[in-house]
Amino acid sequence: MKKTANALEYLIPAPKSVKIGKGEFRIDFKTRIVLSDTCDSRDFGFARILKNDIEEKLGIRLSITKTGSGESCGSFFIKKDSTLSGEEAYILTVSDKAVEICASTNRGILYGIQTLRQIISLSGGLIPACIIEDEPLIPNRGFYHDATRGRVQKLSSYKKLADICSYFKLNQLQLYVEHTFAFEGFSEVYRDDTPLTAEDILELDEYCFSLGIELIPSFSTFGHLYKVLRTKTYEELCELDNPGADKFSFDQRMQHHTLDVTNEKSIEFVKKMLDEVLPLFRSDYVNICADETFDLGKGKSKALADEVGIARIYVDFINKIMHYCILKGKKPMFWGDIIVGFPEYVGELPKDVICLNWGYSDCEKEDNTRKLAEVPVRQYLCPGVHGWRHMINHLEMAYKNISVMCSYALKYKAEGFLNTDWGDYGHLQDPLFSVPGLIYGAAFSWSGVKDEDEINRQISRLYYGDDTESIVCSMRELAMLEASNWEQFVQFIELMQKKPARDAAKEFYDRLTVKDPFENNKKIDEKTAELLPLLAGVGTEGRELITRLVLFAEGQKLMCKALYQMGQKIFAGDTPKENTNTATELEEWLYHYKQVWRITSKESELYRISNIFCRAADILREKNTDSLFE
Repeated sequence: MKKTANALEYLIPAPKSVKIGKGEFRIDFKTRIVLSDTCDSRDFGFARILKNDIEEKLGIRLSITKTGSGESCGSFFIKKDSTLSGEEAYILTVSDKAVEICASTNRGILYGIQTLRQIISLSGGLIPACIIEDEPLIPNRGFYHDATRGRVQKLSSYKKLADICSYFKLNQLQLYVEHTFAFEGFSEVYRDDTPLTAEDILELDEYCFSLGIELIPSFSTFGHLYKVLRTKTYEELCELDNPGADKFSFDQRMQHHTLDVTNEKSIEFVKKMLDEVLPLFRSDYVNICADETFDLGKGKSKALADEVGIARIYVDFINKIMHYCILKGKKPMFWGDIIVGFPEYVGELPKDVICLNWGYSDCEKEDNTRKLAEVPVRQYLCPGVHGWRHMINHLEMAYKNISVMCSYALKYKAEGFLNTDWGDYGHLQDPLFSVPGLIYGAAFSWSGVKDEDEINRQISRLYYGDDTESIVCSMRELAMLEASNWEQFVQFIELMQKKPARDAAKEFYDRLTVKDPFENNKKIDEKTAELLPLLAGVGTEGRELITRLVLFAEGQKLMCKALYQMGQKIFAGDTPKENTNTATELEEWLYHYKQVWRITSKESELYRISNIFCRAADILREKNTDSLFE
């Protein structure tokens, strides 16, 4: 049984100030939601979120009305007060007679409502008396989700993501796009994919706005154009010659390809993309990315780079992009991994540019943040939820990374905090696994870093409805039992698809340090056994998380077993009968994985992930291992 007295201890983000009163406010069928005459149509929309939530959680359908009298007895009273300071501040007052939310802005009203929703989720129809005064530490708090490198989700899933962001008081959302948008004349690029459309973006932008979230466009405009620049239509724009000569590779996609800055058609290509997408977003900002331009100066631009330097040609090209964005009425953002190497060039960029300073280590240094603060340049700090390259997100890494980057954001007074969720190597991991990391970022950017055990317990109870407060901790421990990861598995399979020399393959495999996973897999079984009893007591979100964890834990076991058995078979000549059993188990697991993928996501590049597992099964069944090599 959830305890009313404890409800205020589980609020996420933690409010700035909480004063506990005496008594409780009772929600019943006579309760109304009353808007003051200073409230507008957006406040009415937020009031409807509260109304719908109460009906869903408590089965009580409240009415919404509006008054100028200020009479609030027996009701939820929502009012605007322009004298209150703070763009997103609110005051939530609960007595035994009424609940009042007061703020000076729409967002303040929304965040007061979100806090009230959390209290109701924790305490039911008896709301403990209290006075909560609250506002965020960092003004811009966002989530960045990869919608391009393997997984494109359904529009309903992106709306659900926006719901979660708003519930935990994030105010910005970005979807990362390299090639997964149906640009005009882009059919050769997306013909084997399921891209987002202009209508999708317009609908999502409207939905985000209704939740107090700014949907910011984010499109690769310089590097990371692997799939685009491998097509016959656009290959001439690639820095390197013959960009499509090799077969598709998840591993190579992480490294290539970059636009040729010496080709005037490159900037025209970027302008055409921007012309199509910028009108779809109401945001004043655009993220042009411009990160990891690994090929720059190594191909067609080498002569120019030798003459003026890599830094010069990089800055000149992104300046062209940025000034075009400004011409179109947008303020540019870009990833800071390149410019931080030569911060003296920042002064040449437009004045209002925002540098997205990313770093994903659990012990990330503050050097880059300090350099950019000293320039100075507007910056966001950008950690990650650490799901990429794994079956299950590594929450221990996510917590450390997000915590340290948030501390730098506060120390150097960064304008924003953008928590990232990447999809390297096909976006194998389920998007549900990123939610705890999303919540870490939302909580810490609003009210500061909290103890790991404490925030995990709070998330378990508040979001997953787990009265044992253990589900997030179990997820954390399960991911840490990873013996080999998805990146290693993919790299080995892709290497074997090239029919390498046996010695080269053996050397590569040895670097992976693959071990017999038998004992480790038993530990995974023990951990999933701890999760299964929780299915009887958790909420919908908790059930979905547990069932996904059980499936992916089984996938983790099979992947490690297959990788080990492939090595034994190919390099040690060991061909136990269980190899065939493992191949069958992999294929059966893949069948269930596909079903789960299709619940939330479009087909996108599911076939590429499928090909990796199927190739592994084929290798396990291969009778003549010599045929695997050149």
